[in-house]
Amino acid sequence: MVRWCRAACVVVAIAVPGTAAGAQGGATLAGTVLDALGAVLPGATLTLLIDDEAAGETISAPDGSFAFGGLPAGRYAVLARLVGFQESTTEPVFVAAGARVVLDLALDVGPFEQQIVVTPSAADVAQARTGAPVTVVDEATLEALGSLDVADVLRLVPGTHVVQVGQRGGGTSVFLRGGNSSFTKILLDGVPANDIGGAFDLSRLAAAGVERVEVLRQANSVTHGSDALAGVINVTTRRGRSRIPELEYSMDSGRFGAFRNDVSGGGAVRRLDYFSQYAYETTDNATPNSAFSRGTYAGRFGVAVGSGTRLSATVRRLDTELGDAGGFALYGIANDAASEAEQTYVSVTADSQVSARWQTTLRFGSVDQTSLFTNPTPTGEPFDPFGFGPNYLGDIVTLRGAHGRSVTGRAILDFGGLYPSAFASRTTRRTLSGQATVQASPALAVTAGGRLEREEGFDDPQAEPSAHRTNGGAFVEGRAELGNRAFVSAGVGLEHNEAFKTAYTPRLSVAAYLREPSTGAVGDTKLTFNVGKGIKAPGVFQEQNSLFVLLQPLSGLPGVEPIGPERSRSIDVGVEQALAGGRVRARVAYFDNVFEDLVEFLGETQLVRAGVSPDVAQAAGFAYVNSSSFSARGLEVSAEARFGTVARLSGSYTLLDAEVTEAFGAGAVFNPAFPEVPIGAFMPLVGERPFRRPGHSGTFLFSYARGPVALALAAYLSGASDDSTFLSDPFFGNSMLLPNQDLDPAFQKLDLSGSYRVHRLVRLHAAVGNLLDQDYAAAYGYPSLPRTVRAGASLALGGGR
Repeated sequence: MVRWCRAACVVVAIAVPGTAAGAQGGATLAGTVLDALGAVLPGATLTLLIDDEAAGETISAPDGSFAFGGLPAGRYAVLARLVGFQESTTEPVFVAAGARVVLDLALDVGPFEQQIVVTPSAADVAQARTGAPVTVVDEATLEALGSLDVADVLRLVPGTHVVQVGQRGGGTSVFLRGGNSSFTKILLDGVPANDIGGAFDLSRLAAAGVERVEVLRQANSVTHGSDALAGVINVTTRRGRSRIPELEYSMDSGRFGAFRNDVSGGGAVRRLDYFSQYAYETTDNATPNSAFSRGTYAGRFGVAVGSGTRLSATVRRLDTELGDAGGFALYGIANDAASEAEQTYVSVTADSQVSARWQTTLRFGSVDQTSLFTNPTPTGEPFDPFGFGPNYLGDIVTLRGAHGRSVTGRAILDFGGLYPSAFASRTTRRTLSGQATVQASPALAVTAGGRLEREEGFDDPQAEPSAHRTNGGAFVEGRAELGNRAFVSAGVGLEHNEAFKTAYTPRLSVAAYLREPSTGAVGDTKLTFNVGKGIKAPGVFQEQNSLFVLLQPLSGLPGVEPIGPERSRSIDVGVEQALAGGRVRARVAYFDNVFEDLVEFLGETQLVRAGVSPDVAQAAGFAYVNSSSFSARGLEVSAEARFGTVARLSGSYTLLDAEVTEAFGAGAVFNPAFPEVPIGAFMPLVGERPFRRPGHSGTFLFSYARGPVALALAAYLSGASDDSTFLSDPFFGNSMLLPNQDLDPAFQKLDLSGSYRVHRLVRLHAAVGNLLDQDYAAAYGYPSLPRTVRAGASLALGGGR
């Protein structure tokens, strides 16, 4: 009985060295047609394609298998058809002379394409067979949105909150399910992109050359090591696919002096595929000294080596410049500072199919990040009430908070010191990792791997490194299938870091189907359960100013130990339901995260309160220690519907209940204007919510594409969140502080984009950002960009057009 109404093929291409018979009769392209849960599908019609032309046809056998034999070396694809199914074509794959290449085709219910995900486990796995809370933003969605920034794409992922400090180019962070912004590991083509200690500024990451973005909203330090405390984001660069080279030039311009040029090209010929794109954009933004420019190069090159190995290399180069006006609304005038950054990410990967049951991956990654912040002159009016030299004040401003509260006065904009002042830094990371997967039985696979990395920090980018660490890790993970109804993944990781020595991280993920996929009104019902732990290494500066380093001559004192990793424990329980013949999918999940042993900077008195002996605290005076913690639990509800092949509708709602449970560096201060309200000047108080994490948030996306017309409306809706003004008044007092509660107001950010193909080679496109003209910066005092309008055209040549 046919249980599916629509299908999408997902391909995993592997090459196994050919047998003698294969060598005599040419290459073989074979595989198995499966459903989303791994059951075989007989009776499918499979057409072999060479450059979109039919070159052979066969029918899948009762065990779902098929084979095309006697093939000359070349690039082939397979088209699958089955009555009641939507036809689907695999990506082209190179078949070497005498090789046997295996394509496993997974067919889905409904119009939703079966996605292969890479972040939840050690080996690629179909979304249908994992319980992990993972979202994939695919190439079609990226094209429909027309976004210039990856950050805007992330706003549409459930449980994800993006904070941009100011206008385009301002520091941008992502908070997954209540975790801190440094608790998410960012991967660019599998290479860790975070700075040492976990930070990553998303404002520098353009959407140019991006094929897909994958977001795992759960700790996974088993396979990804340090920094995966709250989740993992993996950004994948596009590949060249067409035999005829594809060339495209695009440009647009808009409000606030915005202008963008973009050129790309790619293709595939026999063993080689290639893709390159360069985009340059600039804007003046809407406030003084806020001009932003960004150049991005993205490249990906692959080659099939022999009959069982594929080499792939990616390069992503980012070059940004920003006029740093600071919090314009906080001071009434713009600072004259500026920042610039250069970042280069390189990966080289070798995937080999040693035998039908043994696969290996070896990857080298290189990251080089350089930044320069310059403040040429002090900005503001000099003010010296204590006779120690002036600080510099902004204008008189009135700041308004929640519940009708407001303050009026002046705040210190620039502190005294030597000008011009400059801060330059550079960090590098070289990583070598490898893993091997053994298919122990049809229902059990085991992967084991290891990682070695070298981190270096430079106070002077031109000098020798001022700090360095050599770290390593190892893991083992097993994945089991129980009768095509339950899928279990379990593993444990061992991380060794020069800062904290050794830490273990376990993880378990389960997906169980109460109902199998069907064509009925009520389709499959999937239960999910995930539990795991994550870790994050301290930053270099934190390590160098820890008790152990500061008091090395006194290391025999009680409590003088190396600084430890920050830790997390995450639990996720959910249910997914397919409806309307697979055209609708809904998910509800409860998550419970605990973040503990977080690093704080404490003075002598605070150290004693945190449990450090008075003698040790007095000897140190100050130090970074593992002493803070908070919890973040909540509910995610999401749904997605497809209307034929032309329209898509999705939405989500996230309820977040986060609370600081322990913090010794967060002492309450009081503004005389609100003597009854304790305020956390620089960090939230115990019992309060972490800053910049709204209790309520939601997403919405509608896209439509038919013929030459494409439209998309995207929305992110955020409730109010706690924050601070982080200000000192002219006398270093608290009169410019507002109560933390709901200081960042609720907002709705709507973006509208569309395109029209006037000719098969020419496409016109336009986008309206921040359609409602709201302040969506989500960081108090940093105004976001008002409504923007961009319009332009694209010229495309070659490829499948």
